[in-house]
Amino acid sequence: MNCFQQLAQALEYGPAVLATVTSVRGSVPREVGAKLVVDSAGQAFGTIGGGAGEAKVLRQAKEVLQTGQKQFVDLDLSGLPQRQTQGVCGGHMRVWLERWQGDAAKALAQTVLQRLQTERSLTLVTPLEQGKGPYLVENAVQIDPAIAFVETLHPAPTLLIVGAGHVGIQLAQVAHLIGFQIAVQDDRPEWANIDYYPQASQILAEPLDRAIASLAQHQNLYAALVTRGYTYDLEALQLLLQRPSPCRYIGMIGSEKRVRQVYGAIAQAGITNEQLAGIYAPIGLDIGALTPAEIAVSIGAELIMVQRGGTGRSLSERLRRALVH
Repeated sequence: MNCFQQLAQALEYGPAVLATVTSVRGSVPREVGAKLVVDSAGQAFGTIGGGAGEAKVLRQAKEVLQTGQKQFVDLDLSGLPQRQTQGVCGGHMRVWLERWQGDAAKALAQTVLQRLQTERSLTLVTPLEQGKGPYLVENAVQIDPAIAFVETLHPAPTLLIVGAGHVGIQLAQVAHLIGFQIAVQDDRPEWANIDYYPQASQILAEPLDRAIASLAQHQNLYAALVTRGYTYDLEALQLLLQRPSPCRYIGMIGSEKRVRQVYGAIAQAGITNEQLAGIYAPIGLDIGALTPAEIAVSIGAELIMVQRGGTGRSLSERLRRALVH
């Protein structure tokens, strides 16, 4: 969504080029669908991986900005000495450069934004033929990849922060940086306010049951319980576990003793062990975090792990073991 916000803003001042990763092979820095925008002044927003590969894309994008001749840019990241490569990651990327301009492009960018902001996915078709521009279709379609690039765009996930204290303030900053929309709930307006949470799209300074009911339509909801007491955790868990659309993630702050106390109390409400096993508590990855900012980073890392399907292991672990043995 941030990319299309930047694109919509750029189009107010002239044409812009949208660079999109359309295929990858091997080890590469970004995934299919990763994007960057180059505005009419040649300024770039976003990234498709950085380094020499991105520099090559930026050079070509500035040409496309002038000529309008949309094109592929192939990036060789194999690092093989006999080739002119743009990196040593070990793989290959293909990037499509499309110039957006005029009223039709502005309207399309705004439509994409509006749908994503209202929690709706959409399918964008980008024809590869010169003279044909991108368009939306209502449902995913099968089109020959030699004719068009088809991608389904999903709204950014929403992180509900329950408890607007010191950890919540830091977590909102971290979660915003990693692409989450932020909703904050606390019945204390002196804590749950725009001054403490400028990143939040929703500030719910109201009872928890009303706040969670207002998020009933969110299909991609993550929740972090960083409250001031286990009674608030207990209420939040009961409400979140009863949502018709299950949360993608529920994490709860606290020591193991506090977590067990909550689990013991909530079991009496008919919550099963299988449901409790899906909760991340104590919240976050074990990085030795102590301060609110460090705890927020550990929670942010766990959110990424769940969203992307990671393991949480150190990336250097295998190589370090190989060096020792």
